[in-house]
Amino acid sequence: MERIGLVVHGGKEAAVAAAARVKAWARARGVPCAEIDVWNTPAADGDEKDGGMGRLTALEEAEQAGLPDLVVTVGGDGTLLRGVRVAAAVDALVLGIDVGRVGFLTEVRVPDLEAALDAVHAGTGHVDERLMLTMRASRPLEIPTGMQALLRYGRGPLLPPPTPRDADPGHTGWGVALDVLGLNDVVFEKLARDRQASVAIYVSGRLLGFYSADAFVVASSTGSTAYSFAAGGPIVSPHLDALVFTPVAPHMVFDRSLVLSAREERVAVRVLERSGRVAVSVDGRLCGVLDPGDWVSVYAAPRRARLARLADPDFLGRVRDRFGLADAPAALADGSAPAEYRPAQPLPDDLAHPGPPDIH
Repeated sequence: MERIGLVVHGGKEAAVAAAARVKAWARARGVPCAEIDVWNTPAADGDEKDGGMGRLTALEEAEQAGLPDLVVTVGGDGTLLRGVRVAAAVDALVLGIDVGRVGFLTEVRVPDLEAALDAVHAGTGHVDERLMLTMRASRPLEIPTGMQALLRYGRGPLLPPPTPRDADPGHTGWGVALDVLGLNDVVFEKLARDRQASVAIYVSGRLLGFYSADAFVVASSTGSTAYSFAAGGPIVSPHLDALVFTPVAPHMVFDRSLVLSAREERVAVRVLERSGRVAVSVDGRLCGVLDPGDWVSVYAAPRRARLARLADPDFLGRVRDRFGLADAPAALADGSAPAEYRPAQPLPDDLAHPGPPDIH
């Protein structure tokens, strides 16, 4: 660990106090620590940058912090997502300190803050690598004038829309590759209250069907516990590299989610001719607005998010605890069961290596 970038939810007193402890830890060990304001940092040319968004890109924010190799976030999952955005730009590790309420990503509690930093500093912690999402689009995305005032929610100016990656003239039919990464999801939602988002959904270039709904979510396995779950989608283990497509309030009989292989498949959303305009967001941040005829393809990014953990993550344990699955009164009235089932005997070979040999 050579340099820390610190992302803090300034609206929470507990987060501000915990951030002071991070700074004290870094100061005592001579590790540079720079705070990254992911909500309000203005661009050098103010409100004129990127069509009036007045914000830095993720790489620019990382450069202002001295290119940290560890980004520490203090807040909830939303704060961690903002930190991941900066960390991914420079392939930095992310350590999330949890002062939120219902998060799945930040699991280091405030009392364990120094121990977690010590573990990362000594290289004895665990690194939890998570699939990230990226996009191609039929054209560079734009945020219309006036959207900033509508969508700020008091959290500072909007981020600029993602810029195209290096030009690739030999593959123009595949759209514009966008410089954007998401850990949780890409969301397509209607803008007009009286007009549905009507789209054609393609999976790996083949038409799946036509959908009309309030919104559509393309989530990673990590994001399956976020908006997709709230819309009725399944919880998917982060050990699986999956894309989860979930319609939100669809106006159709078929309202199920689809779970697809992120290693082999991609999901494209094309706005139909008589649809209302559709906003595109990545991890909750507006990236642009689609007009009829526009399309966006969502697929697995070539790099992964790297989350620092004190121990191997117990994902299903967090699901159990967050939703009280072992505390339901009806279940408790019928009996009890141990928290783990681990016989003393050695693990049989078919359990140690389940499935056919070619999956190991």
